[in-house]
Amino acid sequence: MLIETLRREIAELRQEKAILKQQNAALRQEVADLRRQQGKDSSINSKPPSSDGLKEKPRVLGSLRGNSDKKSGGQVGHKGDTLRQVEKPDIIKKHTATRCACCPAKLKESMIARVERRQVFDIPLPKIEVTEHQAQIHTCSACHGTMKAAFPEDVTSQAQYGPRIKANAVYLNVFHLIPEDRVAEAMQDMFGVKSLCPASVVA
Repeated sequence: MLIETLRREIAELRQEKAILKQQNAALRQEVADLRRQQGKDSSINSKPPSSDGLKEKPRVLGSLRGNSDKKSGGQVGHKGDTLRQVEKPDIIKKHTATRCACCPAKLKESMIARVERRQVFDIPLPKIEVTEHQAQIHTCSACHGTMKAAFPEDVTSQAQYGPRIKANAVYLNVFHLIPEDRVAEAMQDMFGVKSLCPASVVA
């Protein structure tokens, strides 16, 4: 009876912890929304200038660079750099000729004298990768108690975004100052993240 009572108390504490986590997340999102709304004006958002009120806008400094006597472009003696081939490419595509251009003879693999190499550097096609976490639930053969394996600490919802999607959204929004709605569109266009909304970017 003591074990069953402790199990019930543990289950209640876990449920209370989950509720507190949800409330905490909701409060954090509300605070973030209020802070962002407080700092928005027509210069960083699609609001009309008339909505800025009478507050004084921060003065934008001009360029602090002075005039230089150097010509624009690469300087004399500067060693330039360019895109260079790599020794071990990720993908190799072989292109074969079938007939000789000088006569109608067919070309065979044994006739290959050398290979000319050209390399194209590109980003692979984005593809959303879904990882399913399965927590096994055991029934003890000795006491018939139930025990569920623990999920990782960062896996808290039935369906959620992973750390790389979060990092990319924050990078675009915070570092490049792209508004939340445009971040959601960019994430959909570039990575196929169709369900991301501006509120999720704020959170």
